[in-house]
Amino acid sequence: MVQESQPQIAPKILIVEDDPRSMKLVEAYLLPEGYETIKAVDGLEALSKLEKEDVDLILLDIMLPGMDGYEVCRQIKGDKKMRFIPIVMMTALSETSDKVKGIEMGTDDFLTKPVNREELLARVKSLVNVKRLNMQLEDAENVLFVLINMLEAKDPYTKGHSQRVTNIALKLAKELRLSSRDQDILKRAGLVHDIGKVGISEAVLNKPGPLTKEEFEHIKNHPALSEKICSPLNSMKDLLSIIRHHHERVDGKGYPDGLKGTEIPLGAKILAIADAYDAMDSDRPYRGNMPKEEIKRIFREGSGTQWDSQLVELFLNVMF
Repeated sequence: MVQESQPQIAPKILIVEDDPRSMKLVEAYLLPEGYETIKAVDGLEALSKLEKEDVDLILLDIMLPGMDGYEVCRQIKGDKKMRFIPIVMMTALSETSDKVKGIEMGTDDFLTKPVNREELLARVKSLVNVKRLNMQLEDAENVLFVLINMLEAKDPYTKGHSQRVTNIALKLAKELRLSSRDQDILKRAGLVHDIGKVGISEAVLNKPGPLTKEEFEHIKNHPALSEKICSPLNSMKDLLSIIRHHHERVDGKGYPDGLKGTEIPLGAKILAIADAYDAMDSDRPYRGNMPKEEIKRIFREGSGTQWDSQLVELFLNVMF
């Protein structure tokens, strides 16, 4: 029996335009092509509608009353929930400086007014496809976040570990004044850094005593496995080196690659400290959580050998 194909959801386009004639013209081009349109006559109305509507693309006039198109674009691209929505600025302005300003605000493309039908439809079709592809990649990434939560939930000793490690790592990142992009990369790396443990025997992970040499070699595979699981996603390419190297040591005695010193990415060094702290501060099958003074002693002893000495000093000041 042949299954009926699911109906395609009509792409939703937000038109932000204060000129009624231009609005009607753009809408007349879009509606016969199967697009759904939402209208706003100024920036504030556009931002308000974006809080309620999930749109696939925004056609944004630059010359708007009150808040101009540049500021609207800046606010949209600065919001994590909306930044992947493509924006096409519509303008009668012809100066290069006007387009440069739009690019600086984050716009994805430009259309010259009065808008040409073929050019408009080509831009819209292309950018809607890009947006939907980005959303599919984001959905795939979210599956990994859910998977790591399910993995940790099976073990009361590690439940919430990745989130706690991430929170600690971000505290250090903020103290270091890393860029918002680098903080976002570190956050996502922290959330999935142990996803490779899906390939590690539960008997080894939950063993209530010391690991044998063979068992430890087995568990040392998890950073490389984490990298392998995440590598097919293009959206995670910036995370891979952090994920793979979060068990390296500055003296070169870590794993999986024996990197040392400056060879280890900063994000991995930060994650290594956060990961070790949470392991020491949490109950484990073979011991209870360690006293704070004991944790501080271990970090001081490992400063400059296991962990970066400057980061250890910063960490101790932030956490104790």
